[in-house]
Amino acid sequence: MSHKRRGIHELYSDDPIAADELVWGRKSDPLTRRGFLTKGGLAAMSAAVGASIPFAHLMPGGLIPAALAQSDEPFVIPGKEDLIVLNDRPINAETPAHLLDDRVTPGKYLFVRNNGREPAMPGIDPATWTLEVGGESAERTASFTIDELQATFRHYTYQLQIECGGNGRSEFVPPAGGNQWSVGAVGCPQWTGVRLRDVLEHVGIRDDAVYVAYYGADAHASGDPNKVPISRGVPLAKALEKESLIAWAMNGEDIPHLNGYPLRLVCGGWPASVSGKWLARIVIRNQVHDGPKMTGSAYRVPCEPVAPGSEVPEDQMCIIESMPVKSLITYPKSGIEHALGEKLALRGHAWAGDSSVDTVHVSIDFGATWQKAKLEKPVNRLAWQHWKAKVGFPESGYYEIWARATDSEGHAQPMVLPGWNPKGYLNNACHRIAVQVA
Repeated sequence: MSHKRRGIHELYSDDPIAADELVWGRKSDPLTRRGFLTKGGLAAMSAAVGASIPFAHLMPGGLIPAALAQSDEPFVIPGKEDLIVLNDRPINAETPAHLLDDRVTPGKYLFVRNNGREPAMPGIDPATWTLEVGGESAERTASFTIDELQATFRHYTYQLQIECGGNGRSEFVPPAGGNQWSVGAVGCPQWTGVRLRDVLEHVGIRDDAVYVAYYGADAHASGDPNKVPISRGVPLAKALEKESLIAWAMNGEDIPHLNGYPLRLVCGGWPASVSGKWLARIVIRNQVHDGPKMTGSAYRVPCEPVAPGSEVPEDQMCIIESMPVKSLITYPKSGIEHALGEKLALRGHAWAGDSSVDTVHVSIDFGATWQKAKLEKPVNRLAWQHWKAKVGFPESGYYEIWARATDSEGHAQPMVLPGWNPKGYLNNACHRIAVQVA
């Protein structure tokens, strides 16, 4: 049985069996669309499996009966469409490249990367949600409701690209542990909120401040209330950028639950792990933050290139900051058939962390020759850039179309793989799709 089928959690149920878990449903089964384990869900489960469940009171919260979990039909995640589920404990799911074709990523297509158990929807009240701001390098401690944030500070809207640091991990050899993302752990929605800088300056920043970090309301996957699943941060300079936001809206609507509703940080261009979800606390630190997923090898790569498979001492690992230049072919979908003699229209996006993209080229001959694509400027700093091109084919047969971006500092995507690293981060190899010409 696939690991994708094991435990499906219910976040919006107050049933004691299902508390604090999330249930995904099979598309064809209305019982699982909202979850078996709502009020009366035990009866629905019994009917679905065709028998009573004697030990139902011992079932882990939100567990789908194995008789149904073994189905080959895909599960769906509430609020999302057609994402590829990589893990369900915690939930991690990516978006197929062709579904990222929108200029502004819709909420239903934004990837999900969770480190712990997201807070249950019945427990989230935006009217009473409180953000605390403090830390040893803050002049004072303050707390804000979302209404107070909105009333106290000016609002800003930016389209900001976020990408999991492990996006592309599945291509590394030897393999690296962790979710085996292909290319779909990326998106570029429009975010609305207040500048993190304005809030930090409101409480006062001491001269010894060097880092700004977050704590969310998500729970550790183990259920241990004394453990925090993730608490990362950024250097003060990144936190003070005008595009770094405390956001309450995405694409003009509430942020999707699995993407941080009702409040999150957004620090575009860096690993999405620094953009803390279900934001509850911000701390101004007088040292590099040392929260969970900030130390050891988490979100770090070797400071110098290493041989594949090497063991790298922790003191030789550096924290990932700006993400590398990258591009994506979003149209057409890989595997299409195309008529010989007709030009094929291509389009996609490109991004480059804190930098901008200078050029995008495409190739139909495995990188032997390249054709320049038409590249648009970003709508604002830290947004991805759209590109398009048309290519022709000299004869029938199998082709691969490759896309390669170069950033404003002259860094280009590697054609195959970048330098190996133990955790499988920062793969920015050329994206490629298959085309059969006949």
